[in-house]
Amino acid sequence: MSLKERITEDMKAAMRARDSERLGTIRLLTAALKQKEVDERIELDDAMVVAVVDKLVKQRKDSISAFGQAGRQDLVDKEEAEMRVLQAYLPQRLSPEAAAAEVRALIDELATELGRPVGPADMGRVMTAVKARLAGQVDMAAVSTIVRSALSG
Repeated sequence: MSLKERITEDMKAAMRARDSERLGTIRLLTAALKQKEVDERIELDDAMVVAVVDKLVKQRKDSISAFGQAGRQDLVDKEEAEMRVLQAYLPQRLSPEAAAAEVRALIDELATELGRPVGPADMGRVMTAVKARLAGQVDMAAVSTIVRSALSG
């Protein structure tokens, strides 16, 4: 079963259970997926669905931060609940150590492919490769820091 089908089944289950909060979040996700499909005129595969979910989770994190600073605990709680529902559709997150090991392996592969050592000037090339391989499995902001330190040292 594809991730998109699983989301549809979860929406049906939430309807049957009359779980309005979960249902609302899943409907928000399906709307975002449909919007992406319509905008780009494509059928989303699992990797693209994960990218959309990851984007929605990041939006929730940003909102939680903003609402927390504004003292709106009610909205923080709502956003955290939505984020928990969305995170269920993301693959298992890698630990920082595992992410660093993956980054090191990718840098070694790129160095072999290019036939030269990879340096700070290749940051974009490395990040593109990391994003392709580890999409949804890592926080890309944290990986950026790992890549920067690996390339400089």
